[in-house]
Amino acid sequence: MFEEASEVFDNMFKSSFPLTFIVFIPAVLILVSPLPAEAAHEFTVYRMQQYDLQGQPYGTRNAILNTEARTVEAEVLSRRCVIMRLADFSYEKYQKALRQSAGAVVIILPGNMSAMPQDIVQQFMELEPEMLATETIVPVYFAMEDDELLSIYTQTLTSSSSQGSLSAAEVLLHTATANGFQMVTSGAQSKAISDWAITSLEGRLAGVGGEDLPTIVVVAHYDSFGVAPWLSYGADSNGSGVSMLLELARLFSKLYTYKRTHAGYNLLFFASGGGKFNYQGTKRCTTYLDHALLQDNVAFVLCLDTLGNGDSLHLHVSKPPKEGTPQYSLLKELELVVASQYPEVKFSMVHKKINLADDMLAWEHERFGIRRLPAFTLSHLPSHRLAQRSSIMDVRPHVDVKKLGRNTKVVAEALARVIYNLTEKGAPGDLQIFTEQMQVQEEQLSAVVDWLTAQPRAAQLVDKDSSVVSTLEYYLGRYLKDVKRHYVKADKRDPEFVFYDQLKQTMNAYRVKPAIFDLLLAVCIAAYLGMMYLSIQVIMVANFGVLYSVVRRITQPKVKAH
Repeated sequence: MFEEASEVFDNMFKSSFPLTFIVFIPAVLILVSPLPAEAAHEFTVYRMQQYDLQGQPYGTRNAILNTEARTVEAEVLSRRCVIMRLADFSYEKYQKALRQSAGAVVIILPGNMSAMPQDIVQQFMELEPEMLATETIVPVYFAMEDDELLSIYTQTLTSSSSQGSLSAAEVLLHTATANGFQMVTSGAQSKAISDWAITSLEGRLAGVGGEDLPTIVVVAHYDSFGVAPWLSYGADSNGSGVSMLLELARLFSKLYTYKRTHAGYNLLFFASGGGKFNYQGTKRCTTYLDHALLQDNVAFVLCLDTLGNGDSLHLHVSKPPKEGTPQYSLLKELELVVASQYPEVKFSMVHKKINLADDMLAWEHERFGIRRLPAFTLSHLPSHRLAQRSSIMDVRPHVDVKKLGRNTKVVAEALARVIYNLTEKGAPGDLQIFTEQMQVQEEQLSAVVDWLTAQPRAAQLVDKDSSVVSTLEYYLGRYLKDVKRHYVKADKRDPEFVFYDQLKQTMNAYRVKPAIFDLLLAVCIAAYLGMMYLSIQVIMVANFGVLYSVVRRITQPKVKAH
């Protein structure tokens, strides 16, 4: 078909130039026009965090986008939507877009983030806090890569990078003829969410032997955090901590079922909300004096945070425990269990004082420490500043179920030795309590982590009616008694935290021509009409004599012959 069409055009060029021009120009205009099926691509985008904490704004403050796409290689980014791929992302490029007042930034993430090279993953995790610390009015979005979006990026990259190496005439021609993409979001401007309630859950196992029994509190916050709430799955931080908390509740509920193993300690299990926002759920329960936690005889509070990987365990404390106290007993029992049963694990105590001048507390146990409750946090991370705790890269493959099961066994054995005072009774360090039917179930741990990482758990997305809260409440209710909910809302006069909506939107990429293309098209049409007029004039002049003779013969009266 195309060969026949080329022969037709070739014959037209050879035979008659005016005819060729009349037919060829409309054909070219039709061919360069985009097909309707390729005119737009619709995809989901996830907006960067937007929240206020202690009156300080964080993240992007805008959610509206309607501007043309460019890549960061373009010289002019002002009022343009800058598209970047994660593999090419850097903080310098991101800052370049912000400095030039870009209309928006869209970062394209790979479909399988766990398959990304580790150096790229680590670099991005370290950049996430810096991105959030820089408040900007430029809307920043993240999108998952697909074939259409990758094609849009490739075409935009070609258009943006080629302009710097072309002459002025070539740039003008390229600008006029190249395809562009108009990026448009369908959502409205973001606004503050009023009366948002952060939910925490607690359940108890009552000890035996009297009313004023010491209470051991086990805590894990269930919410996740990252640069984009809808992409924050928090597998290791803190899906692993919640999974361990539920498994400990299951194990000790069995021990407390039998009279022979019913200990003289109350156990309180607390799944706190708002952990990634300065531990708001824990703060509520340690601020209101009517809460039972402040009225109990608390032996110590053990917070579980990021325990799903690594071959080290660190007990983070604000004040080193004194000898003879229950918290000192737990420290020694952890050392003993690790040394005698898991020598491959490196255990240490990390001492860090509470810095009330910081906007964010380092660990959850500091909330209890402020209320002078003995508390510490167990984690495989040596520092609270490590990027793994607050990253969208913290996905399911980051949790090693074998190591999570081992760490759960360490905590369970150490707690049991404290509760039953086994060291003073002469029990050897390699004595294992949780064996056979009472052993730690890795399948259970894996199932909980799978469930937690199946949906984002950012605090802005988990309300009191969410499936995350109701399912946690159900699991706690299976093993514990007196399961309760606790809600915390921001003060309306001086809110400690403010969340915003429009965190997930639909974006459309429309294929468009630049404004100069309209001018070029108008010139071509004018030239086309002018050439048609001139062609007709030439034809008329060339054939006017013949036409005049024919008309004259027709109109001339006939002369009769005599």
